[in-house]
Order: sequence, then C-alpha cells, then structure tokens
Amino acid sequence: MNFRFKTAATVLMAASLVCSSAIASDATPPVKKDAVAKKAKTPPPPTVQEQIQALRQELEGQINGLKTDLADKDAQLKKAQQAAADAQAAADKAQAAASAQQQAVSDNAAAVTTLQTTVTDMKSANVSVVQTISDETAAIKKSINSPSVLHYKGVTLTPYGFLNGESVWRSKATGGELPTAFSAIPYEHADAYSLSEFYYSGRQSRVGFSLEGKTSWGTLRAIVEGDFLGVGTTSNDNQSTSFLYRQRIALGEVETNSHWTFSAGQGWSLAAENKKGITTPAANVALPNQIDPNYVTGLVWTRAGGFRVAKNFKTGAVAVSLENPQLLFSGSMAGNTPYAVLGTQGVGGGLFNAAISACSPATSIVNYTNQADVSASGGSVPVAVPVYKTVNSCANLANVSFNQAPDVLVKAVLDPSFGHFEVFGIARFAHETIYPGETTNGNLYGGLTDVAASATAGSTVLAAPTLTTAGAISNSIKLGGLGASARVNLIPNKLVIGAKGLFGPGVGRYGDTTLSDVTANAAGALRPIHNVSGLLSVDVTPTPRLLIYAYYGGDYAGREDYGSAATTTLGAPSATFCPTTAGAFACTSSPTAADITLGGKWGATWKAPSAAAVGYGSRLLSNSGCNTTSNPGYNGSSTGFYPGGSCGAQTRDVQEITGGYWYDIYKGDRGRLRQGLQYGYTVRQGWSGASGIGAKGIDNLFFTSLRYYLP
Repeated sequence: MNFRFKTAATVLMAASLVCSSAIASDATPPVKKDAVAKKAKTPPPPTVQEQIQALRQELEGQINGLKTDLADKDAQLKKAQQAAADAQAAADKAQAAASAQQQAVSDNAAAVTTLQTTVTDMKSANVSVVQTISDETAAIKKSINSPSVLHYKGVTLTPYGFLNGESVWRSKATGGELPTAFSAIPYEHADAYSLSEFYYSGRQSRVGFSLEGKTSWGTLRAIVEGDFLGVGTTSNDNQSTSFLYRQRIALGEVETNSHWTFSAGQGWSLAAENKKGITTPAANVALPNQIDPNYVTGLVWTRAGGFRVAKNFKTGAVAVSLENPQLLFSGSMAGNTPYAVLGTQGVGGGLFNAAISACSPATSIVNYTNQADVSASGGSVPVAVPVYKTVNSCANLANVSFNQAPDVLVKAVLDPSFGHFEVFGIARFAHETIYPGETTNGNLYGGLTDVAASATAGSTVLAAPTLTTAGAISNSIKLGGLGASARVNLIPNKLVIGAKGLFGPGVGRYGDTTLSDVTANAAGALRPIHNVSGLLSVDVTPTPRLLIYAYYGGDYAGREDYGSAATTTLGAPSATFCPTTAGAFACTSSPTAADITLGGKWGATWKAPSAAAVGYGSRLLSNSGCNTTSNPGYNGSSTGFYPGGSCGAQTRDVQEITGGYWYDIYKGDRGRLRQGLQYGYTVRQGWSGASGIGAKGIDNLFFTSLRYYLP
C-alpha cells in the first residue's frame, strides 16, 4: 500500500514540474533579467528548446528512474509479498507446527497422565498381585499343612465333630447316665427318689464327615455322623466302658443347580426345625444349645430313615418326606380286656403280643381240689390241694414296631431378613389284630368255676371265660398332627428368641420325652393318645466368645380312660370248703371237724371282682403308694419300691426349665476349645388314679462340659 502511494505522489510531482515549466516559458519574471544579464558574461545559455529537451530528458530520466524504482519497488513488493506469503506460510506452518506441538504437548500430557495412572494402577495391581500371590501361597501352604477339606479325585471330604468330657449330677436317680430319661424321672417316695446320681462320660463325643462332588448340573453329597451313646447287650461301666459307636446320620443326596434336593437315608426328620431353608446337614438344624444329649422337653424332632424332596427359594422352601415310623404304646390292659396284636413295640411297648420274640413260663395257683389225707387217728380227712397252671408270660424284647406305612410329612418355610418361620404337618398310620378271646382271666383261669357260687343255692355261677383265638379282627387307625415354629433375630447376632409347637393324636414319638402314641380300649382296639409338645427359647450372644441360653418346654399325653365296672378282673382264687347241702353253713377256708363230717367240697372261690383300669391314665388305676410316707415296699414292677402299695401313674406331662452358657476359650485355625455349664429343673406329673391320687417327681440337673471341636 505505501509503495503505491509513493508512486502516485511521484507522478503527480512530475506533472507539476511540467506544468511549471510551461508557465515559465510564457512569462518572463523580473528575476530572469538578472539572470540573463549575468549569463551574458558566460556562454550563451541553451535555448528554451534545449532546456525543455534537457528537462524532458531529465524528467524522462527521473520517470525512467521512477519506473525503474517502481519496477524495483514492484519487484521488492512482489518479493515482499512473496516473503509475506512465505512468512504467512511459514507462520501458518509454524502455527500448524505450534498447534501440532500443542496437541503433542496435550497428547504428551494426556499420555503422561495415562502413564501415571497406568503406573499407579500397575503399582496397585502389583500390590494386589503380590497380595494375591501371597494369599494363594498362604492358602496353598494352608491347604497342604492344614487343609479344611480333603480331596480325592473329584470329591471333597470335610471331617467335623468334637471330643468332650462331660459330667452330670441329678438330685433324683434315673439310671440314664449322661442323657436324661425324662419319662423315667422317679415319682415321690420311690426308692430312686431318695437317691442322687453322678456320671462322668465322653460318650457324647461326635465324629462325622461330609462328601461333596460338583457336576455341571448340580452337587452330589453324602453325610455320615455318629457318637458313642449306643448301648449293646453287654455295655457297662464295670471296668472298661464298652459302649457302641451309634449311627446318627447316614445320608446321601443330590442337589440340582435349580436348588431341588433329593435325599435318602437316615437324617434329621422334616419335623426338626431348620435355621434357614430346608437342608439336611446337621449344621442347619436349629437344636438347643444345652449339654444334655436328650436335649430339652418340648423339642420336636426325630432322626429316622426316609426319602425327602425339597425345593429351596431365595426367601423360603417347601418339602415333603416319607419317614420310617415307630409306634409307641402304653396302657392298662387288665381284667376282661382282649389282647391286641401289633407285633413288637417300641421302647414304650406294653401288652401287645402274639408275634413277640420271647416268652417265659410263670406258674400260679388256679384252683383247689379234694384229696383224702390220713388223720392222726388213722381216719381219712379231705383236704384242699392247690392246682397249678403254667402260663407263658411274654416279654417284648424287640424294639421295632410292625408298621403299616411310612410317616408322611410336609413343610413350608419362610426366611425374611429378620427370622425363620415354619409350618408342617404329620400323617401317621397304625394297624393291629385283635383276639377277643385272649383275655387275662381266660388265659389264667379259663374254664374254671367259682365253687362257692355253685355250692350256694340261688347264687350265680362265676366262671372265667375260656381262652380262644376265634373271631380275630384286623383294623387300622390314622394319626397325625400340625406344628409350627418361629425364630426371630431381635438384635442381629446378639439376641434370638424362638417358639415351636406340635399337637395332634398319636404324635408323642416326635416330642423329646417320647410319650406314647396309642393305647387300647376295653375291646382291645387301638386308640390314639392326644399329644402336645412346645418349647420357648432365648439365645443371647453378648460377646463373640460367650453364648447364654434359656429354654422352657414340655410334653403332654392326654387321658384316654376306658375303665369301667363292666371291665372287671377276677381276684386270685383261694381254698374254700363248701357244704354238700346248700345252706348248711357258709363256705369257709377254715372248716371245723363238724363241718367236714357233714360233708362238703374243697375248691376255688374267687375274690370279689373289681373294676379294671383300661387305657391310658385310667381313673381306676391304683396309685395307693404314690403319696404315702410310710416304710417303702416293693410293688413288683419296674417303677421301684413304694410304701404301702403301687404307684403306676402314667405320665401326664414332663416340663423343664433349663439354662446355661458356653464360652469359647479358643477359636481359630487350630479348632475351638469350649467350656459350658447347664442347670435344669424338671417336673414329671402322672395322671391321677383311684381315689384321685396322682403322682409327681422333681429333679434338679447340673451338667458340665469341656469340648474340643475339629477346625
């Protein structure tokens, strides 16, 4: 722009000079005279034409110079423009380079940041890798030096259990060693009631293992567990204890990936409460925490063989199982009551026998007969000679009942975040064969007649029924009950309360006391006993090492009384001399010589018939020795010595309140060392019998335990 301006200015200046020269040639200013005059002295000046020509040449020279300058300027301008363009290009290039450099710097900064992040991550990863390697190395060393599971091909084997030393002191003797036989707590005034008992034992030590194998569709599992609370025919504590290893669990199962479980073998009953869902391992069974191997009254459970199908969901489960049954019977079957044949009984077995395993003969006097004897004077004297009869007294030695069908159990479970809830039902079945002619009186006195009655005019001839197996009847009955349980975490991991119950006809076997399921009526037919079991529990964990617990529960068996005046029993016969002529004198066991001279007959006369106690908890049952404080006397049964008579009151209920603690002395990789103490207050009450006399027994229990659990 400046170069063009200068060029224009030069052109204008040249034009001005031309115009000025033209004007000067037209006028002759005064100063020129002096100039001409002065020049006169010199050579004549050039002419105007010469001057114009010179000026023209000069101007042309200037113009040419200007053109040259202008060309130079144009060249310079072009050069400058080129330089500017080059400079602009260089600037653009520099700008691009700067931008590229800036981008590179940004990229470098990002790369540096990324590198720093990567380095940091690598450092963290390295730390994690190092920690992982360290952990894996430690785990490998641990699995080698102290493995939690053992591996065999594709199966893992996990041993578990504990070894212990435990003691028990009871204020009243039961003879049950460490486990408390709640139904055998003696009544007041029994010989055992005046004795205490102490035992120290390691028999509750438990050893078990589980096997588990994974497949693409699920898990195969087996569990075996046992303790030493079994009893053999020769087990004793005489010098070296000889108790047996007892089967607790022997179970195999399949669990699919969709959480269907199929189990078969012996395990915990579906009636036993679980901690979560429905699974078979013992660790998931919600058992009381007490030391007593027989747990606590009111607890509902069995361990039995069976088959189970269960489906577990995220917050619940359902299951059905078929389980091995066992029918428990107790009852009075005296007098004119026929025998029912159930086969062999359980521990509570009674008088049901025909297909029983062992019988022993017993001899008793059933009649008297006349026989001539020689008197001191040499005469013939009639005397009474006893007639004996040998009767087989059968004992139920086998402990397995003849079962009609398996027990059927169904259960549903709900697992909200704050607890565990269950409802379940039990269906049971029993059958029998009744022999109406197999009565007690018929068996012992069958076909005999009361001589006194036949010798007295107008009297009714009393005769015992004749023994017969005719008219056998077979029938069956249905039993069962409903149950529920609730376990609530009031304070998670600190305070848990629970409640459980079961009621229904014929479910005594499922209660902890194992009260009887059935009894018999006056016709010998099976009748269910209505049972109730219930348990309340509180478990407190104030510290991770300390557990404190308290439980209250009870088992109840209802009264099933079928005794009446119509169900009578004959008294044992006595020797009596009756006159030949009716009405001559009364029959007597001590006739005079005159009585004998008049003539008569020796024979058997029955004691007055009495109403018989029949069923369970009969109001006619004699409990005359239960509440008497006189000197003891043996009543001839397994209930022991009672003063002044018998105390055969059948159990109405057993209740217990118990509590204690467990303290973990050590718990870690080397296992767990645990110490515990338990106290229990137990009351057994019997049904009242004749004259309203009942029975009661109270026992105080103290247990101690020191256990080492496998790690």
